[in-house]
Amino acid sequence: MGREMLETFANPTLLAQAAAAAVQAALSAAIAERGAAVLVATGGRSPAPVYDLLAQAPLDWGSVTVTLSDDRFVAPTSPDSNERLVRDRLLVAKAASAQFTPLSFDVANVKEAALRAEPEVKALAPYDVMLLGMGEDGHIASLIPGSPVMDEGMNPAGERFCLGVPAGVGSPPVARVTMTMPALLQARLTLVLISGETKREIIETGGGLPVHALLEQAKAPVRVLWTP
Repeated sequence: MGREMLETFANPTLLAQAAAAAVQAALSAAIAERGAAVLVATGGRSPAPVYDLLAQAPLDWGSVTVTLSDDRFVAPTSPDSNERLVRDRLLVAKAASAQFTPLSFDVANVKEAALRAEPEVKALAPYDVMLLGMGEDGHIASLIPGSPVMDEGMNPAGERFCLGVPAGVGSPPVARVTMTMPALLQARLTLVLISGETKREIIETGGGLPVHALLEQAKAPVRVLWTP
């Protein structure tokens, strides 16, 4: 993927505005065409201002279901919880009437949480729009290089939509529930939000990381939005 494939924005505010506009358009079109819409949200710093904008968007939010590409296996009140971010920043104001499908549950272990999330996450597919970030190791969702479930999660022929990732990888290195690559490719549109030179170089140079598998596939449309 070359530099010409990156959509460049001068600052994070402009990137957030563009991402929010794209999400709003996709959800509006889905509601108009099918009577319902699905948004796959993500954690991290980049999407938070996008959520602030979307929370004020004049959509039929009662027809929207929100889920997550991944979440940490922590309580939904934890500052490390992606669910908490979405509830605090997106599912408020006009968007308070949206439905939410979690990935993490109060169960014995992360494998059990993934099994519990699986049927509902699979039933929501195909997803109308998905937001993803990317780590400086090239991971997307919690498909993290070095993870013991990496091969299973990246298998394009795999049947699972959700997997439990044991503790020990990622930052913080807590257990996680993640969508697999087959699940990520169920999105009608994916927006990857990144910032900084390190992440731009990862996108441009390739190298077989999880993000490259997403960008090089031909099934699901992907846009990469970058700001310095």
